[in-house]
Amino acid sequence: MKKLIIALLAPSALLALPALAAEEAWVAEARAVAGSVPPKLLSVLTEEIKQSGPEGAIAMCRDEAPRLARAASQETGWAVRRVSLRNRNPKAVPDAWEQAALLDFDRRAAAGEKPATLERAELVQEDGRAVYRYMRALPTQELCLGCHGTDDRLSPAVKARLAALYPDDKAVGYGLGQIRGAMTIKKPQ
Repeated sequence: MKKLIIALLAPSALLALPALAAEEAWVAEARAVAGSVPPKLLSVLTEEIKQSGPEGAIAMCRDEAPRLARAASQETGWAVRRVSLRNRNPKAVPDAWEQAALLDFDRRAAAGEKPATLERAELVQEDGRAVYRYMRALPTQELCLGCHGTDDRLSPAVKARLAALYPDDKAVGYGLGQIRGAMTIKKPQ
């Protein structure tokens, strides 16, 4: 009887292998795409901070981050953007799937998982179509705290620039390593 069950299960397990391999392939691709934008942005911001301080980098981040996301979208076919539960840019508000993932990231980080390792990959239905969704947490780095840190970390010039550009800013008060938001990408299956 045991051999019969194994024999019956084995073909279905073999049939599942290509599906698992395909899933792993899209997740690996999504990881690479989502991971491609933050290092480019950090490089640009580092240079801008050296030249004009954190207050000068605010406009650079505002303009350059969306440009890098658009370029990655065009190059890869994935829709790429950044979102946050405490957004600075009004366009960075998460949709329901993204909000659930961000809340899960916060819960997992509070339970001890490293924020830099948090991700979510899922094939979902949107408007009757199958869509690949992927998110990767963006923890704050030291560089980020000059514009996203606690009040004592923000210079008067940064506070003034943020007030001028983002009167409804919610993206301050972070400490090192906290989840600032996430890279989120999607594309139809």
